[in-house]
Amino acid sequence: MSPRPRKQAHQDLQRAILDAAWRQIAQLGAPALSLRGIARELGITAPAIYNYYPDRDALVTALILEAYTSFGDAQLAARDSVPPDDLDGRMNAIGAAYRRWALDYPERYQLIFGAPIPGYVMPMEKVFPVAARSLSALVSVVDALRQAGQLNAPDFPPPHPDFLPAFEMWKQFGGEYHPLSLSVAILIWTHVHGIVSLEISRQIPAFGPDGAGLYEYEMRLLSQLFVQPAR
Repeated sequence: MSPRPRKQAHQDLQRAILDAAWRQIAQLGAPALSLRGIARELGITAPAIYNYYPDRDALVTALILEAYTSFGDAQLAARDSVPPDDLDGRMNAIGAAYRRWALDYPERYQLIFGAPIPGYVMPMEKVFPVAARSLSALVSVVDALRQAGQLNAPDFPPPHPDFLPAFEMWKQFGGEYHPLSLSVAILIWTHVHGIVSLEISRQIPAFGPDGAGLYEYEMRLLSQLFVQPAR
């Protein structure tokens, strides 16, 4: 057999393992993730999975990286779908893409933004770069508002000194933006995260014809709160 087919088979099995893991998480939840269960579904031996992921935590980390990458791609594509001079439009496009991605991939959303998996220790040196990238679309728009004099955030509380090293680390992967821009972006994220998390867990009723009414209302409030009209 030539090297190319072997490589293709390797990639195909690795993809099949990840897909089976996502299905298992969607059905049973992330804490129930089982390498042996995945092996049974795929009709392979557990040691075959260990060639790719030596333990459950390694597989969880691979899933987290994939989820953050997909989420970041969606956020950046939404930002870039709107002209750079339409900053309010860019922020709303990012917000709409956030909810759409969460509804399309609820198991991925819950894995990266939901409750921690018992016993799992996230390797931040691997996860932080893709996590920072996923927020960079929003931070870049907030920073553009700041530079244009359109960011309304008077007396915004500064981050606690203990978190300043994390802010500096974020710049390595998310971009050289002002700490205020990152801080405001984090606050905006907490707003949309709260509504989306409750929606995908069916803890709040749907609003409007397609269920997006409450979320769109919140996005309008955020624009009114943080975006000043261009002068």
